[in-house]
Amino acid sequence: MYKPRYTIPALVHRGYGSRLALIVESILIGFMVGLVIALFRYLLIHADSLRQGIYQVPHTRVYWLGWSGLLALIGLFLGWAASVWPLIKGSGIPQIKGALAGALPVKPQELPLKVLTGLLGLGAGLSLGRAGPSVQMGAYVGKGVLSLFPRPDQEQHWLISSGAAAGVAATFNAPLAGVLFVLEEFQVPFSPLFLACALGASMTADAVAGFFFGLGPLFDFRYLPALSLKHIPWLIMLGVICGLVSDLFKRLLYGALNGYDRCKIPPIIRPVIPLLVSIPLGLFCFDVLGGGHNLIESLAHEERTLGVLVLLLGGKILFTVLSYGSGTAGGIFLPLLACGALTGDLLGVYLVQHGCIAEGQNLNFIILGMAAFFTGVIKAPITGIVLILEISANVNHLGNLVLVCLCALITAELIASRPVNTVLLERILGRSTNPPQKRR
Repeated sequence: MYKPRYTIPALVHRGYGSRLALIVESILIGFMVGLVIALFRYLLIHADSLRQGIYQVPHTRVYWLGWSGLLALIGLFLGWAASVWPLIKGSGIPQIKGALAGALPVKPQELPLKVLTGLLGLGAGLSLGRAGPSVQMGAYVGKGVLSLFPRPDQEQHWLISSGAAAGVAATFNAPLAGVLFVLEEFQVPFSPLFLACALGASMTADAVAGFFFGLGPLFDFRYLPALSLKHIPWLIMLGVICGLVSDLFKRLLYGALNGYDRCKIPPIIRPVIPLLVSIPLGLFCFDVLGGGHNLIESLAHEERTLGVLVLLLGGKILFTVLSYGSGTAGGIFLPLLACGALTGDLLGVYLVQHGCIAEGQNLNFIILGMAAFFTGVIKAPITGIVLILEISANVNHLGNLVLVCLCALITAELIASRPVNTVLLERILGRSTNPPQKRR
């Protein structure tokens, strides 16, 4: 009796184990991540508009008492959620970094809670970013798909990392930066197959998010010419300053985390503190609230004095560390880009006033400051360079970006400033009862 050489189950198993199937699965993950992040971004846009309306319209004392009570309730919920589900705290990048090293679990069932807590914290005005939570959401989606289609450990790491890359891509409209981020930050071993998976997920997520928000750059600096060779001394100065200020930012961040512990403030109450602080800030210095997207855009269109820029930079740094230290869900990507833009604009305006650069060239320092500050905090210079190229849509700045990021990185190395996510992961593992396992 004739027996077929290949049965249908065998063909299905062979096809599922192929390289093409792995890439197709990464594209599926990217599609789902794009939908999740698009929903997250859509809700945050409306929350930001609502918050702006609240603070720009005069209200009575009774109204502000009611708003204070609502923020306190939101803070209590955020504190309770972070206490019960500690893996949703913070940006989520250290947690995924630990998960890929085999030290922490990835729990996709926490995805709705991460979305909700991120929306409430950022929407209420905390100086936190959406990129970190988006990375964790992307990893959650990747793990959720893997629970339906089991794969070997190495392929699981690739697909979870691809989901994380898709989260960055959908947040910033920057697919290449998403791929480079997981390579630099998560230190995933380079492989052509992994690169294909990460690119497939990132490009798909970017396309899905672009369907809802457009495929244009996050910040439009496409018609801004690059600085010439005679400005190299000022670019070196910018890189060094950003390296130093970024280290101060990290030290204050760790200090805020330690300060909440030393003061023995119950975790459930901690988010209430920055939320109540946001009320006077919203009334007198509204620009420091939220992630900082609108603040960065305003720097390109509004002229501010050196005093105002110093006030905004100091307020943004302090409110960011106060917000992040409370332990609720939210990242620091967008706030640190805002701090970098303020640092760059501060130096640029100073140089314009003293005739060192032409008027209008301080806009270049805004772009370059974002990349240099990112490099100083995250210590991922390639990601910083490509991210700023993608979100500014101007490749003319490539040479300038390489120089300032290199100077920021060297400065960080000289003062022994460690990557922020590495330090935050060590804090998480230091409080864990399970020691980290070796990666298989």
